[in-house]
Amino acid sequence: MSEQKNISVCFTSDQFEKYADGKSTVVVVDVLRATSVISTAFMEGVKAIIPVQTLEEALSYKGKEGFIVAAERNAKPIDGFDYGNSPFHYINADVAGKTLVLTTTNGTKAIYNAKEHKVITASYINIDAVANHLIDEHNDVIILCSGWKGVFNLEDPIFAGSLANLLLTSGNYESSCDSLFASRQLLKSAEGNLFNYLSDSSHRRRLKSLNMEEDTQFCLAPPVKSDIIPILKGDKLVVL
Repeated sequence: MSEQKNISVCFTSDQFEKYADGKSTVVVVDVLRATSVISTAFMEGVKAIIPVQTLEEALSYKGKEGFIVAAERNAKPIDGFDYGNSPFHYINADVAGKTLVLTTTNGTKAIYNAKEHKVITASYINIDAVANHLIDEHNDVIILCSGWKGVFNLEDPIFAGSLANLLLTSGNYESSCDSLFASRQLLKSAEGNLFNYLSDSSHRRRLKSLNMEEDTQFCLAPPVKSDIIPILKGDKLVVL
């Protein structure tokens, strides 16, 4: 095998400029819930997803033929939008063949920050497909955790640890990144029960207070798996 490629983990979208190199493949992670929603929407037949920064930009697509609009701020759905940021909004919904315009507090910002790179999105729904794709591609990888409003959260680095373990096990990757080491340690501490381990985490509490525990369970231990890898092409996420 040719030389080992590097993996690094960036803990928040606001830190990304310190990691950006213009050539690595960036894996954007917002497990609770944007990248889990993106995976779910594609599984339900959405044709493309346009991640946008503002509510106004998303609303400008409302009512246009073939478009549906979705928004979330501070974990809550926003009035005037067709959908929110829950995977359950898309399951068995009338979304097939449509383009979803999505804006969220953290995930869509992370995608935007990384847009000069090759960007794919990952969740526990498509983690195996993403790992296999990255191993085949054999490029340097930056796992970009969305965080919460620019600060560290627990669930995204734990996912980064899960993905990093799959890549490192392949023997094709190496890393000397402390954030990656910390992510793997956090995963180890969770001992296979992420839901319980995250019970005191800020976002788990936030979702619990909004009666969104079902979302959390779905995102951390999805009952479904997908081979779909969403990739950013221009301003749209499409199926790789």
